[in-house]
Amino acid sequence: MANGLRFKTARDLFTACPAIARDMGTLPTEQNSIAFCRVLLAGRVPEEAITFCAYLLPERAGVWWAHECLSHLTDLFDGTDQELLAHVRDWVGEPDNPRHRAVLSTAAATPSPVGWIALAAVWPDDGSATATMMAPALQPFPAAHAVNAGILAGLARVALADRFAVLSAFVEMGIQMAEIEALRQSADAY
Repeated sequence: MANGLRFKTARDLFTACPAIARDMGTLPTEQNSIAFCRVLLAGRVPEEAITFCAYLLPERAGVWWAHECLSHLTDLFDGTDQELLAHVRDWVGEPDNPRHRAVLSTAAATPSPVGWIALAAVWPDDGSATATMMAPALQPFPAAHAVNAGILAGLARVALADRFAVLSAFVEMGIQMAEIEALRQSADAY
């Protein structure tokens, strides 16, 4: 399946998205993306596998993956965050709906894991007015940076004894989503 991924190797991903090098310390190799991600998971800093998946996935799929990850942690969030998670779900279903964008734009300032995901959903990629409102230090980062931050911030709330199991499940879900996206892209090509 790795041959159908949008970035066949880790080096391809790092070349296409140089910002990833600011989010992780491991250098890319010529390994296929899935194998590289699994090596990261088994490595010294397994959280880098989350980072790699965040950049491997297309933006909308990345936001959906983050939504799904954080949906498994809802008992760690208050009612406001749970409501915001529902708005993220709605945005994924209708990303062009101005109502969803307006809610998420307001919520993107929420200092929580779900707030990061909301930020990823409305991250300016077209020089929009939202870009001018964003702190200059954040402007050069892609939405994957916010997806990564949201998932890792959610993961930090998990009990230490359970953290690696949850992290592993999140990475496997990210890998599955990358494979599904590759299949979808292949089907769309025909």
